[in-house]
Amino acid sequence: MVAHSPARLDATPLPGARVLVVEARYYEDLADELLRGVRAAAEAAGASLDVLTVMGALEIPAAMAIALDAAERRGAPYDAAVALGCVIRGDTGHYDIVAGESARALMDLSVARRLPLGNGILTVNTEDQAWTRARVGELNKGGGAAEAALAVLRLRRRLQGDI
Repeated sequence: MVAHSPARLDATPLPGARVLVVEARYYEDLADELLRGVRAAAEAAGASLDVLTVMGALEIPAAMAIALDAAERRGAPYDAAVALGCVIRGDTGHYDIVAGESARALMDLSVARRLPLGNGILTVNTEDQAWTRARVGELNKGGGAAEAALAVLRLRRRLQGDI
């Protein structure tokens, strides 16, 4: 039996969908490549992107929550969100804190707000591993994070009878 990803099976266009991307620019070249993957996935779905930049992965959840609140106050809420960044293991325990706490905060935000959210924060041991995961022509984890968020958005719309 072959397992299939729902994101690959359902390519229903999402015209008008608004996606918030919050990217950590600590590793700028990697961030550019991750964002390239997100842009391609959003374009394929017909979704629009707003991109906000923060320094590191720990700042992503707070910036995302602030941006979500601001968009709701303006009457233009986001339909989905994507977090992008990279945490490379070093010689201290800082990696475990950044990787774990950013992931936990994003999951809490997603569940509390019923927000389709793709976590594209790479957690790797080396920069080479990060590039393998970030490159659009390889594992394309930025694109994968966007596809994951869009798949949950499609699910939500289907369950609500919108598509």
